[in-house]
Amino acid sequence: MADHEPAGMQDHYADVEEARRLGAGAGRLEWMRTWAVLERHLPAPPATVLDVGGGPGRYAAELASRGHAVRLLDPVERHVEEAARRLAALRTGASATAEVGDARALPAADGSADVVLLLGPLYHLQERDDRLAALSEARRVLRPGGVVAAAAISRFASLMDGLRKGLIDDPAFRSIVDGDLDDGRHVNPTGHPRYFTTAYFHRPDELRAEVAAAGFGIVDLVSLEGPAWMADDLDRWLGDDAMRERLLGWLARVESEPTLLGAGAHLLAVGVAPA
Repeated sequence: MADHEPAGMQDHYADVEEARRLGAGAGRLEWMRTWAVLERHLPAPPATVLDVGGGPGRYAAELASRGHAVRLLDPVERHVEEAARRLAALRTGASATAEVGDARALPAADGSADVVLLLGPLYHLQERDDRLAALSEARRVLRPGGVVAAAAISRFASLMDGLRKGLIDDPAFRSIVDGDLDDGRHVNPTGHPRYFTTAYFHRPDELRAEVAAAGFGIVDLVSLEGPAWMADDLDRWLGDDAMRERLLGWLARVESEPTLLGAGAHLLAVGVAPA
């Protein structure tokens, strides 16, 4: 574990069930939309995938079930233990492992991976140098033409979420929102798990610039949930086949609309390592 691991991250994920979060509401929409984007860019199996910051292994398990060889790394020991159990339970011949690791120092050889997922690390690293270190490590371990998928939280997520859930009534949360809007540095001195943990919230142009600064060619930059994550009846939309397909179709149509990129909770950038 790195000595300068983001403050409070272990404590936050001791209280939050990350795997369950992706199964309902806005988390379920995030899961569906992430796969919609990944499926456009993942190579055919078997590919070698590093799932960096892979949490409890929901994405890793799905990738392994599709025939990819997956190595999950995460700084949270609880997540690694849960991921290892989830991967061990799979009935697949694909290789799938989980271990404690740091996105800024990957235990993998140069040019050894086809895909690197960074679906969590960038928003857990407040310092730009650390985020660039994680992206540069992804580039180092990727083969030429390999794919990186890097997620970020929108600069405006806490404001929108606070208004939607009434959290904005709490003066402490209003102070958190002001800090996020000022410089993207999300700090939660209350320890309340609903207010998230120490993080960095990106503007869309910042995420694009950081991925490019690490040497990647940008092939996609999208808003994952768009404005739909703020709908009160989101579970109704996602629970009905016809309504879900209609909603996902609309979100695909506006995912790259510049005026809406910051409207979703999460951004996803996809880059390709140079030859």
